[in-house]
This record gives sequence, structure tokens and C-alpha cells, in this order.
Amino acid sequence: MSDTHDHDDAEQPPFMRRIRSFVLREGRMTPAQQRAFDDHWARFGIDYSGSPQDFASRFGRSVPLVLEIGFGNGEALAWASEHDLQRDFIGVEVHGPGVGRLMNALAARDAGNVRLYKHDAVEVLENEIPPGTLAEARIWFPDPWHKKRHNKRRIIQPDFVALLASRMAPNGLLHLATDWQPYAEHMLEVMEAAPDWHNELGPGQYAEKPAWRIETHFERRGLKLGHGVWDLLYRKR
Repeated sequence: MSDTHDHDDAEQPPFMRRIRSFVLREGRMTPAQQRAFDDHWARFGIDYSGSPQDFASRFGRSVPLVLEIGFGNGEALAWASEHDLQRDFIGVEVHGPGVGRLMNALAARDAGNVRLYKHDAVEVLENEIPPGTLAEARIWFPDPWHKKRHNKRRIIQPDFVALLASRMAPNGLLHLATDWQPYAEHMLEVMEAAPDWHNELGPGQYAEKPAWRIETHFERRGLKLGHGVWDLLYRKR
């Protein structure tokens, strides 16, 4: 999850005013994370080009494709890709330390079914992922932007879920999760109103945590503090 941000959009030049759902504060990369970029980016990384990608060519096979947006330190994506070898995975994350950490984990087990972007997910969806490509998309614990004046920065918005729907295969699955109840309610409101999606559990329903979403260190810490967790499962109409 990104940290918070107090600059108003009006302070930015016009070409910067598109609302972003993240703030780019890299933090310090460890030597091991930096080495991951030097040693493993050519294998696991996809350099953003702004052109549609042929993922079957990149992976050397044509199987269902799963996209995880904002994978953080990569713990969940590493586990999922190892336990679901019949599908290929694309991860998108803007923060370098998490990308480096995940590449080291993937290299340690010689993973062949994961490729990563270090880039803005909206631009990746708009320009690199062809329509109808994705079997599943996962957005787990995105930045909730707690302050009311920052709610517009939340990634789950009508325009975004419409863009995502256009990239999904028929009946493709969107899996959202958050530990912030006001954001869960916001997600439910946006998704229930989205014409391209229907709730797999029935109108207005949250889901039990599916087996394919592991409980991460971040989540366990929140549960110990008494936080709830809300999962939402939607199918492309």
C-alpha cells in the first residue's frame, strides 16, 4: 500500500493532473533488491512500451492470464503463481523494493509463469493489455486513502472498473479485498452500479476469503489489531 499524500491536484501542471491512486515514494532498496533488477529484470520484467503485448509469446504458451495490481512485497503473487502452474501471472507494482523482493523469490524457484511491470497500472491496462485478454484480475488491499478529500484517489472508481472490464475475457473474475470498512463499502457501491460486472455471490454480497488468497503478513497484523477483511468477487457480464 502507498502512503498518504497532501498535495492538491491544482498544484500540479496540467499534464500531471490525472488523479493517481498511488504516491511514488521508493524507500531504500536493499543491496539484494537492487541486484534483483540487475540480475533478473531481463527475465521477469516487462519494460513499458505503450503498445499492446503478445503475452502468449512472452510466456511461450497460451493459458489463462491473471493480473495482480499493486502486489506490494509480492508475497501473495509468489504463492499464487507457485500453486497455480496452469495459469500465467502478470504483476504490476510501482514501488521498486517490492518488485525486487518478488523477483528474488521467483528466481529462487526458477518460476516460469510470472512477468512484472514496474509502472502505473492504469497505463498498463490502457495501452499494453489487449481487450479480452484477462481471465482474472486481483486488487488486494489497495491504498484506502482514508481522508475524505483523498477518496477520489482510490483506484476502484467507475471509469477504472469499466476499463478493467474491457480487458477481461467473458465471465472473467475480478477479486477485490480490503481491510478498511469504508473502502469496502465504496467498492461495493461502485461495483454494484457497474454495468459490466455482476456479483458472484448475489447483489450486495461480500464473499468469504477464497482459498487462493493467502493470509499475508500485512493481513495477519491487521487481524491482530481487530481489523476486519472484506472480499468481493465479480464476474464480467
